[in-house]
Amino acid sequence: MWLIVGLGNPGPKYELTRHNYGFLVVDELARRLGKPVRTPECQSLTCQGKLEGVPLLLAKPQTFMNVSGVAVAALTARHPIVTPGQVLVISDDLALPFGRLRIRREGSAGGHNGLKSIIEKLGTQSFPRLRLGIAPDHPLADTRDYVLGTFTRSEQAALPTTISRAADAAVVLFTRGIEEAMGAFN
Repeated sequence: MWLIVGLGNPGPKYELTRHNYGFLVVDELARRLGKPVRTPECQSLTCQGKLEGVPLLLAKPQTFMNVSGVAVAALTARHPIVTPGQVLVISDDLALPFGRLRIRREGSAGGHNGLKSIIEKLGTQSFPRLRLGIAPDHPLADTRDYVLGTFTRSEQAALPTTISRAADAAVVLFTRGIEEAMGAFN
């Protein structure tokens, strides 16, 4: 079983913010499963199913971004068949231009507090991640306001395509392997 975790913040206030990009991709994967992500479990909203024959547990932690690791650690403890190598974390990334994807087998948090929390709680950096670009085309005075801000109109227009492409990348990763996913989407 794969645990696919989309990072974001709970509640309508944050629904279409850049920091909730991970939630949006998990919602797309759930749409493909034909099930909503709404079952409360381990401080997350979840759903289970199979996509292309692969068993999945989709999760949107409800702990707020900076303590996402609490929910992810609880889910991995509850589902012991999930190893860190089968936990795909989907998050926004300020270092990548909007619309760019980057898949990595493992690595540091890269300044992302949600990833930092997960690394701390799992005790490892050895889990794949799919990072979604949100970098602006101008210098930022306040990154917090930017990531918690809503997408621009042009970004909103592109979201269906970028979300679908990110979901496609996740499917390739858990069905054909990370090397093929990196080659096709990085």
